[in-house]
Amino acid sequence: MSTDEPPVPRTRAEMRAAREAAAREAAAREAEAREADVTSRGSLSEDGAADRDDTHGVRPDAAPSPEPGVYSPPPPATTEGPTPADAPPRNRRFLVALGAVLGILVLVGAGLGVVSLTQGPRITEVQVNPEQAVETSGSRVILTTNQALSAIDESQVTVEPAVPFTLDAAGRGVGIRFTVPLDDATEYTVRIADATGAGGGPSTTLTTSFTTPSSSIFLLRRDADGDDTIFRTDLTGENAVPVYAADKINDFRATSTQLVVSVEEDEGSKLLVMKRDGSDPRELKLPGDGYVGAIQVSDRGGYVGYSYSDRELSDTEGRASVLVTQSLSGDDDPVVTEVGGTEANIFVWQFVPDSSAVLFIDFDGALSLVDRSTDAGVQSLGLATTIQGISRGTYTAIVERLDGSVVELNLTDGSEQPLAASNPDYGTATTITPYPGGTLRHVVARDENGIPSGQAIITVDDEGTAIPLVEVGSTDSILQACASPSGQYAAVVIAPDLTDNPYDRMLLPLPEKMETHLLDLRTGDEIVALTGFDASWCQTAPQF
Repeated sequence: MSTDEPPVPRTRAEMRAAREAAAREAAAREAEAREADVTSRGSLSEDGAADRDDTHGVRPDAAPSPEPGVYSPPPPATTEGPTPADAPPRNRRFLVALGAVLGILVLVGAGLGVVSLTQGPRITEVQVNPEQAVETSGSRVILTTNQALSAIDESQVTVEPAVPFTLDAAGRGVGIRFTVPLDDATEYTVRIADATGAGGGPSTTLTTSFTTPSSSIFLLRRDADGDDTIFRTDLTGENAVPVYAADKINDFRATSTQLVVSVEEDEGSKLLVMKRDGSDPRELKLPGDGYVGAIQVSDRGGYVGYSYSDRELSDTEGRASVLVTQSLSGDDDPVVTEVGGTEANIFVWQFVPDSSAVLFIDFDGALSLVDRSTDAGVQSLGLATTIQGISRGTYTAIVERLDGSVVELNLTDGSEQPLAASNPDYGTATTITPYPGGTLRHVVARDENGIPSGQAIITVDDEGTAIPLVEVGSTDSILQACASPSGQYAAVVIAPDLTDNPYDRMLLPLPEKMETHLLDLRTGDEIVALTGFDASWCQTAPQF
């Protein structure tokens, strides 16, 4: 090895020092070349052009570019941050993009504001339960808009087909509550005219539509040789499905979500609550060992009520025909209705629709009202012989007073007025069942000796116009008539050929053969006749 050659570095530090020295020599050579180039160009700029920076060339203070294969150390760190002009290209691109996005958002927001001011409010969400609307009164359509609204008046709201409603509007929400159930298989359109935003701007008409499902009905079919069955069917009768069966089903009622079934056994009654398809049955606690009858339900209040009698009765012990109410959930104990601190023996009773209140007549003929949801106690409403029915949505009861007069009694203030006679007048009705828009009246024709010669169900609208709906001869008997929740259909229970139609031996004895005739109340046409009775549209079971 020649001694004139530089020593070869053997450590990493020595190698790095050698690379740095080579880089400095290359930078010096490049600086000399650049200075020579600038000098040669400066001689051509006697008019001052040479004083301007050459933006296309390399800036005099630019860092030297490393030669290929030569390590170039990073520039020393500074304590002052770069100015926008000196920011790295990537940062400048980010700032430009961010500014563009913010600008677009501002433009979009301004555009939406202009649209809302020029087009008026719009519906953004609609909430409605068509299935529930067919079953019960009090269902709602709730509209939500894209902006708060100025005050809405009921005169601005229309519902087609027409149906009574109440209005509750605040902020962006508008709630329309139907005070009666709706017809089945019908498209309803709700319009709110001249709706404006709370901040002003043009008015608009808010419109939404929904369609209710087809109706179904539950019926009870007793079988003297087998299990009794509750089945559900559409109004054609072609799709009947059994939902619950037992040896002796005395009575049942249906809510929008549940069935309540009274089963008769040797030791007494059992009261069961289950889903509408018959699943998940559970037994409710009774006041004792006894018998249950006259089942009714308060769908809105979530209660079941019934007449109860102890199995062991004597002149001095036991309860007979007391009115019991309890929660359908089974979370509470059964409550026996009292008047003046004493358990009352009840002759007839009914739940007030859309409430948890009970209207009843005791064995002394006293007509009273009590509501489990309040502490108001029992309210006396005079004397009466029977309760014909209570109208949905109006809190008006049709009762017969002791003198035989039939009156419409306002349960909210106790006022009353005589029930108007029908036109034409078919005479005194044995039963009167109210429905939205009118009443169903059961009348009996008699010969000169007072013997029944025929029966009929008459429909009487709110104006008093009467039209015969169903008529039978002296060999048949009408046991019950009731209307669907909206008054669109009627169910009339007929026992045919009474001379050859023996009664069963149930707690609620009825003829073994019974037919339920379904009719369209709007046209008077019969839809179908089904075997069975105790239609779920009826508030109470038939009595004969």
